[in-house]
Amino acid sequence: MAKNTDSNTYTVLFATGMVLVVGTLLAFLASSLKEKIAENKRIEKQQNILYAMGVNENEEGSLAFVAKENVESEFSKYITKQVVIEGEKVTENNEAYLIDLKKEAASAKVASYTRKLPLFVGNKEGKEFYIVPMRGKGLWDAIWGYVALDNQLVVQGVYFDHAGETPGLGSNIKERYFMDDFIGEHILDGDTFKGITAAKGNSDPKNVDKTDFEVDAIAGATITGDGLSAMLKKDLKMYLPYLKTLKK
Repeated sequence: MAKNTDSNTYTVLFATGMVLVVGTLLAFLASSLKEKIAENKRIEKQQNILYAMGVNENEEGSLAFVAKENVESEFSKYITKQVVIEGEKVTENNEAYLIDLKKEAASAKVASYTRKLPLFVGNKEGKEFYIVPMRGKGLWDAIWGYVALDNQLVVQGVYFDHAGETPGLGSNIKERYFMDDFIGEHILDGDTFKGITAAKGNSDPKNVDKTDFEVDAIAGATITGDGLSAMLKKDLKMYLPYLKTLKK
């Protein structure tokens, strides 16, 4: 007997069957690719940390990370120590870069929880770098990044990225022309924390003044820029008690 493919019952059963098949397939793929996805995330984090401290394959005007096949050896070479800051307690942890900042922020909403703050210490050509990871909110979704400081708390490099900012506007936080502007910027005015603001109408568009606590904002990306500025101030401030012990 021919099936009545126009009936509501057939439509519901067919849709249910397709959902089950597709769901099972996606679950299988997610499970089978879990280790590969985790490995790619690990490599990406290491590339980003190294990029912030100036270990990359940039050429004139271009942006290029350390190659995937070299990232593990380069990370071991240039990152000399990883620490986790919990209040006044500072401990070494060789997997500090795997700490999930989003989960830590959620856990910290409970008053009794002490947030874990990972920090990476690097050395390049005899110079020490202190790389701070951070996470914030842009226009549409999460933004994040790494800021490398020297022991005077002057920015030596940054890397920013986003989950879904507007192409050609907010997405430009990860473009080299914007990130390079942060190099040399100060975050302290004497002993007073100022952070860095992506400022519209900045009176220093060529970014010559490195002690004005501002970089030129991206045109047409006000909300993303505000989110980036808030992220920099919020997260750098959390590390400030530790960072001030580095000043010489």
